[in-house]
Amino acid sequence: MNAELGPVEVVGAGLIGTSIALACRRAGIDVLLTDTSPEHLRTASGLGAGRAKQPEDVPALVVVAVPPDHLATAIAAALDGAGDDTIVTDVGSVKSAPLDALAAHPHLARYVGSHPMAGSERSGPLAASADLFTGRPWAITPHASSRQAAVRAVASLVEVCGAVPVRLTPEEHDLAVARTSHVPHLMSALVAGTLAGAAPDHLALTGQGVRDVTRVAGGDPTLYSQIIGGNSAAVAGLLREVRDRLDLVLEAVTDGDRVGLESLLAHGVAGTRAIPGKHGGPVQAVAAVHVAVPDHPGELARLFADVGASGVNIEDVRIDHDPGRPVGLVELDVAEGRAVELVAALESKGWVTHR
Repeated sequence: MNAELGPVEVVGAGLIGTSIALACRRAGIDVLLTDTSPEHLRTASGLGAGRAKQPEDVPALVVVAVPPDHLATAIAAALDGAGDDTIVTDVGSVKSAPLDALAAHPHLARYVGSHPMAGSERSGPLAASADLFTGRPWAITPHASSRQAAVRAVASLVEVCGAVPVRLTPEEHDLAVARTSHVPHLMSALVAGTLAGAAPDHLALTGQGVRDVTRVAGGDPTLYSQIIGGNSAAVAGLLREVRDRLDLVLEAVTDGDRVGLESLLAHGVAGTRAIPGKHGGPVQAVAAVHVAVPDHPGELARLFADVGASGVNIEDVRIDHDPGRPVGLVELDVAEGRAVELVAALESKGWVTHR
């Protein structure tokens, strides 16, 4: 997609819609903005994401970026209100449900679903960024009657946004996101829920592990109930599998069956190893180097500068806070064979480390 193929209309000037608009504007594409919220429209326009759509404007591509419960209605409106050659896509997190609702639409061939796997804990146009999708997977989910020209247009949008296209059927997409996003979100919420009524002295023992497990549980319940509810069939099937395994865990714990419990835990280890590594490649063996970092401005920057000077690349980083001291414990994952080298380099700079 280039400037000659515009304009692109973005329906919904929230985080995702405004980020798409900013990426398109950066590529020189004329962007038309539509939103039921005048405030969001003014904010997105003020950020340089585009201009408000006028009645005479005819977009070449419409990107529907509205909440899940409104997707089918907004897609149908875009198909009805645009020109005969206008392509329509959406960026919703569920693909089968809106497609089923549109099955009888006479212009369905001009529609191709899509879903960028990117977001933020913040929402609204002020949280948007033209770089939000850079390097992130973006599912393209054509249906049986989708025009090839429509598929190509959506692929061009993905390219403009700097994302990596992943071609799936709508059904494959919904099972994939149920497995990698929706069910994990529910599991996180269930674990986090056990903390809500806990005694303060119990919560004083909170470590990084529970923060990791419960982080995504902080998402907007209204939004996620729409997302998960719209993918109920795929989610329910996986939840039954989880329930069966939970029953086995309960039985093993109750009976003191260490062998059975170890087998279930090992199955979880296998699952973590199945997750793709950096840049989508195989998982790399890493070692953790822990560094005590004073909780003062500039200390993290100094640590990263010293790591950079060592020539050892950081594969991942996590931060835990010492509840009793103004110190953070930074966990640096590095290639397994470089950990000793990094420890020596950091300790020579005065850092307190341990493996």
